[in-house]
Amino acid sequence: MPVRLSPCSSPEVSLLSTNVNPCATGSLTPPRAEHSRFVQRVRRRYVAELDFLPAGEPVRDSMHACLERLLAGGLSTTAALRVLRQLVLERLAVLDCEQSATLAVVTRAMTELAELALDQACTLAFAELDAIHGAPQCGDTEGPSQRAQLWVVGMGKLGARELNVSSDIDLVYVYDHDGETTGNAQGRGSISNHEYFGKVVKHIYNSVGETTEHGQVFRVDLALRPNGNSGPSAVSLGALEEYFLVQGREWERFAWLKSRVIAPAASVRDGSASALRGAVLPFVFRRYLDYSVFDALRILHRQIRDHASKRAAGNPGRANDVKLSRGGIREIEFTVQLLQVVRGGQFPELRKRPTLAALERLCQASLMAPNVAEALAQAYDFLRRVEHRIQYLDDQQTHLIPTRDDDLAWVAASMGFPDLCAFLHALDAHRETVAQEFDTLLGGAAKGQCQGKGCGAKNGGARNAVLDLQAVLAELPEAFAAKIALWCENPRVQALREDAQVRLVRLVQRTGAWLQEGRVSEEAALRMADWVEPLFRRESYLALLQERPAVHERLLRLLGAARWPARYLLKHPGVIDELASQQLLNDRFDPVQFEAELESRMAALKSTGEDDDEELLNILRRAHHAEVFRTLARDLEKVLTVEEVADDLTALADAVLRVTTRWCWARLKNRHRPSPRIAIIAYGKLGGKELGYGSDLDIVFVFEDEHENAPEIYAMFVRKLIGWLTVKTAEGDLYEIDTALRPNGNSGLLVTTYEAYARYQLQRGSNTAWTWEHQAMTRARFVLGGDEESAVDSVPAPLEVAPGPSLRERFDEVRESVITAERDPVALAEEIRAMRAKVRSARPVRGELFDVKHSAGGMVDVEFAVQYIVLAYSRAHPELRPNTGNIKLLRLIEKAGLVPPGMGEDAAQAYRELRQIQHQARLDEAPTQIAKERVESAAAAVRALWLHVLGAEPDKSPAPPA
Repeated sequence: MPVRLSPCSSPEVSLLSTNVNPCATGSLTPPRAEHSRFVQRVRRRYVAELDFLPAGEPVRDSMHACLERLLAGGLSTTAALRVLRQLVLERLAVLDCEQSATLAVVTRAMTELAELALDQACTLAFAELDAIHGAPQCGDTEGPSQRAQLWVVGMGKLGARELNVSSDIDLVYVYDHDGETTGNAQGRGSISNHEYFGKVVKHIYNSVGETTEHGQVFRVDLALRPNGNSGPSAVSLGALEEYFLVQGREWERFAWLKSRVIAPAASVRDGSASALRGAVLPFVFRRYLDYSVFDALRILHRQIRDHASKRAAGNPGRANDVKLSRGGIREIEFTVQLLQVVRGGQFPELRKRPTLAALERLCQASLMAPNVAEALAQAYDFLRRVEHRIQYLDDQQTHLIPTRDDDLAWVAASMGFPDLCAFLHALDAHRETVAQEFDTLLGGAAKGQCQGKGCGAKNGGARNAVLDLQAVLAELPEAFAAKIALWCENPRVQALREDAQVRLVRLVQRTGAWLQEGRVSEEAALRMADWVEPLFRRESYLALLQERPAVHERLLRLLGAARWPARYLLKHPGVIDELASQQLLNDRFDPVQFEAELESRMAALKSTGEDDDEELLNILRRAHHAEVFRTLARDLEKVLTVEEVADDLTALADAVLRVTTRWCWARLKNRHRPSPRIAIIAYGKLGGKELGYGSDLDIVFVFEDEHENAPEIYAMFVRKLIGWLTVKTAEGDLYEIDTALRPNGNSGLLVTTYEAYARYQLQRGSNTAWTWEHQAMTRARFVLGGDEESAVDSVPAPLEVAPGPSLRERFDEVRESVITAERDPVALAEEIRAMRAKVRSARPVRGELFDVKHSAGGMVDVEFAVQYIVLAYSRAHPELRPNTGNIKLLRLIEKAGLVPPGMGEDAAQAYRELRQIQHQARLDEAPTQIAKERVESAAAAVRALWLHVLGAEPDKSPAPPA
């Protein structure tokens, strides 16, 4: 019979059992640990031993000291470990309930207790079994015989250092080599390593898990081992790797996510246990974004809920489970682990075992909104502390809200609540928050993301995908239907697994529904079909689009906007996951965050020994491609102007150069100092901050280092750096590098001293720069060098600082000296007109079309005219010296009175219009030669500028000298 809610209750409290009075009246008495029946038993039974545990938080050292005193009192090791556990739990109950200890204090103590107990148990087992059978030997290694190692792997909360006060421990036993034992002192008793370690497992269970007069240390569960309870109790590393490869199931990836070798302590200290990570990491974290795990987690979670419902069927109190019920601890863990498994292969910084630490990383990676992460963290802390209080009562592994009024009142009071009503409302609010976030993550269309047909399609049992595709053809537009009809004959479609076939059919159905509704264009659908077809075998992308209808729709809009994005996505399909971000269109590229994430990623790889060159090359490329795609999406959605796109792409290139310089130097074998004394100077579009998609980088390298081998070291370093930037890996490349603007061009040294570079530019000596090189200097920009600081506070500056003016300051002085040098304006104009004619002859425009870059009145004319004015007049007009871009310079030129009023602004607007046309043409993979009528006004403004500045029509410049 349901209870009547008190006036302070709300209907939401219906989550609680009818056996629980949700709002007891009256204030609660101050909590005391002695309410716990377990604490009472310990204090009665072990009154003489209570002081053996040093005061304060139980930590490894204090627990070890207590263990020594218990052993000195005559207890055996196994008995002493059991008594130690009783004393630790009693202390934690006091600290937690009476002194408001943090969750971390409790979970760390329990984890370290388990580590200490298992290490002691390993020592006992090895000593006893070695005496009978001899030491296990590595049978497949060369050289001197070595002892085979056993690793006790902690799973779940033990692996994550989050152990409950009354938890069991999930263990898997792995040994590194097959072989045989050496036999005992009499040369008898030799057995296989497999048999030996099986006996060790039994011995450890007897030491830790067997119930005696002092209870047990921990209940031990081996169900997570390969093949579960039907598998061997200990498995070799080779067999484990084969199991992962052949039989490993999706849910086991979540189980192994938190795995950690916890004993023997010697194996952890000497690093030998790290060999296990080489088998576990590739199984848990795939190299691509892995959305196929959504269905696996749904099934696992459904099984857990069904099991919990069956348990509660005859006992309503079992519905109030803070771990397994709706909105419980398990749903927080699943939410975090799902995002980790999906992304952890490409983003190693997400591979954190503890739930709260992982939540923080997910928030930092923008995979979870800060308010959601904070709410889940608070709920996790709250629910775990409630769980501990439930377990303190009787030292039982239970997660059910107590049904006794006095127990429930004690739990509420020890949680700091003034009355039971306030506690139950807080409990309900946290569980509802968790449940909503979990349902949002796994619910897919349940949240209304997909309004079209096909989102709720059923599996269809054994139906063939070809039949399903054929059935939907009649509902599709003609061209799209013809494309899909070809899939019906495609053997790769027929070879897809059943679940992938279902996803493919649903995507086609949903796309067709959106086409009927007019939400997407048929051109977009055709481009998506062309994009999906080569990816049939990479089923994760089908899963991503099926799981995220919003990503599917945004992808179609993007593909419908231009042709080039489809080509980019085909080369880098993994970047489509960026479309899932709610902040995608609101943010701009942030170099500080970009570098920080890369450094965090590299540190995560280094911690597991995975930071080889190839892996670093790949994470650089993945990060670069993702940022390019984010900028592209904002560009196509008209969030950014052409100038802002160029600014963000330029800032990205600068950041990539900084990070690559740091990482390359750190891995240079013959480096002679902590950081290089080198500078990178940008020219062309990179220098002028006008970078486009796919632009190469015009850069020059100079160094300043007195070391006797500096020329050879920096030449090797620059070659390595260029290799890192240009080499194609499985993730593609970064940039093409052009160093032709270095002193003496392609015949000059790849990297030169700063002094030689300055002499060349300043016309000192016989080897000096040409006028066209001075033109290039107007757009030159210092990217990084001597005083350059990292964009990341935690990363040391990549380049050392020399006494006196910095390299940046001296470069700025040289640049200013070059562009302000006294020149004959007439002679300079003649040289620039000749150079313009030479460029035009190399890029002829056929017919009556207008080339937005090279025709008379095009972009190059603007650039040459601005360069002439800067070289001829910046000596008298300092405002023209900074490298601020052509549009701003044109306005400054007009303001300085160097062109008639309005001419500078007209030319600036014309230049912007021509850039926009060029930009859109490249996105559409269309020619940049267009009908003259489209740009008649803009071309006229540019020709007027050229005529006024250089004294002749641009197409009437003198022919270049023979």
